Amino acid sequence: MKSSSLERWSPLILLVVCVAVWELLCRVFQVSEFVFPSPSRILEQTIEYRQVIGGHAWRTFWVTMVGFGLAIVVGVLLGFVIGSSRLAYASIYPLMTAFNALPKAAFVPILVVWFGIGIGPAILTAFLISFFPITVNIATGLATLEPELEDVLRVLGARRWDVLVKVGLPRSMPYFYGSLKVAITLAFVGTTVSEMTASNEGIGYLLISAGSAMQMGLAFSGLVVVGAMAMAMYEFFSFVEKHTTAWAHRGSQHN
Repeated sequence: MKSSSLERWSPLILLVVCVAVWELLCRVFQVSEFVFPSPSRILEQTIEYRQVIGGHAWRTFWVTMVGFGLAIVVGVLLGFVIGSSRLAYASIYPLMTAFNALPKAAFVPILVVWFGIGIGPAILTAFLISFFPITVNIATGLATLEPELEDVLRVLGARRWDVLVKVGLPRSMPYFYGSLKVAITLAFVGTTVSEMTASNEGIGYLLISAGSAMQMGLAFSGLVVVGAMAMAMYEFFSFVEKHTTAWAHRGSQHN
């Protein structure tokens, strides 16, 4: 097998090995499904409750996408402001870092008081937990624009706005896509956490309900579905990145 093919299939191979070891350990040590269900039991309950899981998964997915969409808009705009001004970078960035250190789960009860139980807290939690990586990466891409390059462009008649929009933003695209791949996984975490305490639908609600009924296989099915959705979106952004910023990765491409 060629090295490029091995790299392409290595995640799937590793996943299969881990699942096989997991199944083997559960069978050898006869682990109770109420403690730690085997992959085969998880698959059984996934098939048995596929309609229920599908309904909750769809709710989690579109709520996450709404919150993530807000995070992209706010993150790009705020990142542009911070990265384009030294004063903004010096004043806003430390405050944002302090805000990002706050546990977002602590905001859920407050959001429930403000917006009630439902999609509001879930959307806002997904937004709050995912906009920071986007903001930071856009700001970093703009703030680290080489001074020499900017000086040359200024000599050629380019204005500050031209430098930022026509050079800075394209240069920030690899940073941007990198932040999207991180932020989308965080957005699913935010939605699920909110649904566990402030919703009667979604995968988070399913996890609480299944745990209360001691249906651990169903609970693990919910976790697998969330992971699969996050991985699918990660691969989607990777695909878009490779086809829009190939120039930034040409040194890492193999024949």
